[in-house]
Amino acid sequence: MNTHAKIGTPLERDWDYLVQHDRVHRSVYTDPSFFETEMTKIFGGVWTYLCHDSELPNANSFKRVRMGLRPLIVTRDSSGRFHALYNRCAHRAAIVCPKASGTSKRFTCSFHGWTYNNDGSLVGVPYSGGYGDNFDKSGLGLKKIPRIETYRGFIFGTLNPDMPSLDEYLGDTKPYLDEFIDRSPEGELVVQSGAYRGIYHGNWKITWDNAADGYHPAFGHRSLFEMTRTRSGGEKGNKAFITGNPDESDMYCKAFSNGHSLLYQRPGLGPSLWQAARPTPGGDVLAQSLVDRISEEAAHTALETAPGAGINLNIFPNLLIIGNQIQVVEPIAHDKTQLTWYATTLKGAPDEINQLRMRIAEDFPNFGEIDDMESFERCWEGMQAPEAEWIMMHRGTHLDPEEVKGDDGVTKVTITDEAPMRNYLSNYRKIMEQEVPLAVV
Repeated sequence: MNTHAKIGTPLERDWDYLVQHDRVHRSVYTDPSFFETEMTKIFGGVWTYLCHDSELPNANSFKRVRMGLRPLIVTRDSSGRFHALYNRCAHRAAIVCPKASGTSKRFTCSFHGWTYNNDGSLVGVPYSGGYGDNFDKSGLGLKKIPRIETYRGFIFGTLNPDMPSLDEYLGDTKPYLDEFIDRSPEGELVVQSGAYRGIYHGNWKITWDNAADGYHPAFGHRSLFEMTRTRSGGEKGNKAFITGNPDESDMYCKAFSNGHSLLYQRPGLGPSLWQAARPTPGGDVLAQSLVDRISEEAAHTALETAPGAGINLNIFPNLLIIGNQIQVVEPIAHDKTQLTWYATTLKGAPDEINQLRMRIAEDFPNFGEIDDMESFERCWEGMQAPEAEWIMMHRGTHLDPEEVKGDDGVTKVTITDEAPMRNYLSNYRKIMEQEVPLAVV
């Protein structure tokens, strides 16, 4: 068998060989040429999460982001409209905005002084007489992502004119995204400006392999569970992972269209999310302050919105809702990935609740995410053995696909099944093997 021929160049790849029903070839992760194709066809070819509108709270706010490897500035102009601008001077390609975020009506390139409004229009060129009398600035503004849409504050962009609407793309994830947002008394999230960032040595898709994986927590997060047991006498956390068999619980995963997925842990956390939450520094003081300030019943209702909702919602290719936070997957190279966590607070919630959400947001990234990133790097190291070609994803393939579909037609499986991994890779393959029209800006 000529394995190299099956891996091939981007135009020659044998996708029937590379992504099979129960396994995927290691080259899909390790070959840099796949990454180059992904940065155009996926990060740009589908709806990619950019940022949240609460991060641009006022007129003339901006934030630097990336769409794959493309450097962008998302702006809210003086009229309140959003733009996703290439952070690239039209003259010699230097970035025009070095700051991570802030407020500015204009961006000036530090190389040659070209100046742009925050809607992208070019408004100043030093010594413009050197370009002749017919010099026209109108076509030399900052290039834009041609399509940006929002869903309840979440801003997405795509270069693909043929993509369906964002609403259609999100599909069956919307009720769960709504549930995450509607924990706010006013139905609005606030994404905090501070972020927890970590970089691991490995391919970005390893994160997606893990995104709806309920098989690993009992092993990969054992130290976190033991710490929880020590700190709380075994009364906190997800007992199905700590002392039981998660397959015997009511927890489940769902595999949605477009590569999205859900890991639903809520049944493993008992009747009260607040009571199941791991001990939080200052948590008892804040909870008692809330009880003292409002009625005990109202306080207990509000406290249920402080921890995460027991939902891991994964929106392909780069947005994960985990606990009470959002995580953004940011590919840097085929072998280097940044994961960025943002804490969220709830508009209209009591101050104590939002303080608790911020303290709870310190928990998993500092403990569980470290476990995950260590596992990701171990997977990456193992993938460097060329003779061991296959990454397995066969857990649950013995089941009849029709029998694991719910009444809504969506695949619903036990929490340790690898159906979500198979689902996103099937969608990945579909995108990678077809022509994806990208707007030339």
